[in-house]
Order: sequence, then C-alpha cells, then structure tokens
Amino acid sequence: MEIASFANGCFWCTEAVFQRLNGVSNVVSGFTGGKIKHPPYREVVMGRTGHAEAIQLEFDPNIIGYEILLQVFFATHDPTSLNKQGYDVGEQYRSEIFYHNEFQKKTADSVINQLNTEVYNNKIVTKLSPASPFYEAEIEHQDFYNLHQENRYCEYIIDPKLETLRSKFKPYLKQ
Repeated sequence: MEIASFANGCFWCTEAVFQRLNGVSNVVSGFTGGKIKHPPYREVVMGRTGHAEAIQLEFDPNIIGYEILLQVFFATHDPTSLNKQGYDVGEQYRSEIFYHNEFQKKTADSVINQLNTEVYNNKIVTKLSPASPFYEAEIEHQDFYNLHQENRYCEYIIDPKLETLRSKFKPYLKQ
C-alpha cells in the first residue's frame, strides 16, 4: 500500500470521492501544510493556521495507479480557482497535491503540464508540495458524506462531484 495526500476544497467532498475508488482504503479527513501542530478545525476554517483541509489515503498501486488518482483529483474540483472551491473561500480550501516520493512529484508535474496544454483555458493553480505532517480532523468530520447524505451541503456540493466520478471513472469504482 502507498499513501497519497490531496487538498481540493472541503475535505468532506474529497473524502467522499476517493472512498468510492477500487484500490483505495483508509481515507482520512484532516489538515496539512500549515504552521502549527495539531490544529483544531475551528482555527483551520478561520484561516489562522496555514493548513489546508485535506485527505490522506492508502491505495494499492496494483489496483489503481497514482495517475488515475490525480485524474480523479483534477476532475472533481476546479484547479484553476485560487483558494476557492464553490462556496468555500480561503487558503484552507486551496488546491494542493502533497507528494510522498519523487515518483508522485514527477507524475503530478506531468499531469499538470498535460492538463494545462490540453484541457484548461486558465492555468492550473494547484500547488505541488512535499508531504508535511498530516493531522486527522475531529471524529465528526470523518466519513461525513456517508453519515449525512441528506445534509444540504452534501446534496448541493458533494453529489455533483460523485456524479462526475460515476460518469468519468466508472471502471475504477467499487462495486
């Protein structure tokens, strides 16, 4: 198993997307890329710590490759929007890939260059950074979508991301 870490807006959204991929396990919502140890949620969402809301996951590269994870990452948020995803605004909602090794860094660079050339009219603003300490968010933020699908935020923000996932990445979904 390998580890991947992504920030692309609200971690509830990102967690819900990656939980549905075959070969992905142990998706955890949390914070990374900031200035203090063990930041509390309320401080992160107020933009006081420099952390991004992010997920960290384990994946089996024999089942799903890192490049597919990156394609899902880019397809389920707007990587050309600086520090903003939908209604969520601030540095804590930035688009950022936290690579864990040189292969992940090179693969992310390659995918970004390809998407900038072939897909997006506006330049991708996703940051590419070495993995830093990851702090698990409080328990009420874990598995949020699966426990609260009737929540309005889930219906308006997360459901469309899951529809994109089902339409573009069906062969990679868990049964």
